[in-house]
Amino acid sequence: MKLQRKNRVRALAVGALAVTGALALSACGSDDTSASGGAGGAKAADIACEGKGKLRASGSSAQKNAMDVWVQNYAGACKDTEINYQPTGSGAGITTFLQGQTAFAGSDSALKPEEVAKSEKICKGGKAINLPMVGGPIAVGYNVPGVDNLVLDAPTLAKIFDSEITNWNDAAIKKLNPGAKLPDLKIQAFHRSDDSGTTDNFTKYLKGAAPDAWKHEPAKTWDGKGGQAASGSAGVSSQVKQTNGAISYFELSYATAGKIPTVKIATGAKAPVEATVDNASTAIAEAKQVGKGDDLALELNYATKAEGAYPITLVTYEIACDKGNKAETLPATKSFLTYIASEDGQNALKELGYAPLPTEIAGKVRKTVAALA
Repeated sequence: MKLQRKNRVRALAVGALAVTGALALSACGSDDTSASGGAGGAKAADIACEGKGKLRASGSSAQKNAMDVWVQNYAGACKDTEINYQPTGSGAGITTFLQGQTAFAGSDSALKPEEVAKSEKICKGGKAINLPMVGGPIAVGYNVPGVDNLVLDAPTLAKIFDSEITNWNDAAIKKLNPGAKLPDLKIQAFHRSDDSGTTDNFTKYLKGAAPDAWKHEPAKTWDGKGGQAASGSAGVSSQVKQTNGAISYFELSYATAGKIPTVKIATGAKAPVEATVDNASTAIAEAKQVGKGDDLALELNYATKAEGAYPITLVTYEIACDKGNKAETLPATKSFLTYIASEDGQNALKELGYAPLPTEIAGKVRKTVAALA
């Protein structure tokens, strides 16, 4: 792509998640809750600006906090382009993309074969591909008075979220937490009400690590028994924050922002594993590329027992046409995706609670983005 201009922008991430309406991200839907803090000390980023006008995208709410920073940085450099990303959830984002309404979609799960087939109608002469862009842990946040250090394993989590374990002083939880003062308190398990890639990955973990306890097939739509529902990662994390006895799953950035304690996972490693960026990176490094050609879909090992590998992880993909992108949005799409896949774009993630892509994967993503047509 011939670059029209190159602007230099200071990648300010301190306070960047408090994005206001004056910034390019103009609509946040029901997930308008941002992580605080930010990646202080981010170095200046070279952003190659291309294209003009408004670039619409939607999808994964898991990457909202990353998108807030990326959009702010990009807007500071590229005054002629407005990036409008709406965190509507992975399922809704894919649907909108397949209807030709957005330039790209964000999804916490790779496209299904039937979705790839549908994409051929809008990707003239091509098809949609998965570009891994954001990695990180799915934290299991909880609100149990008097319990600051909680350990659970996959079978116990599966039974909690399938309403088979309903009280915090259940024998199975006591066994994993012999020193904790577990109260006689009803468990309030919250799950996503919207189609969610986070739900898909969380249930893949339950199925992969505890198949005897979790009888349901992994899916974006919640299929467990009982529980309560809320919309988006912001919705379920807010419910945990305000409800005694609550537990749910959401990206680490939401736990950090809400100061919500998170569960350590007993995996079979020497010690239970905490939900941290570095521990998620250890697990993601085991991922295998299962996509063919320019499709970079990955397969995660949810049953890992590696030391320090946090098993409940997700990878968020940006989904775009390999060929057949709309001429009016292609330059800006490539420009923006090039920036977020760059070293500077990825370096902005870690202190936001996300895991930068492993070097080898990031290199493949940059090469693929450069070839979009």
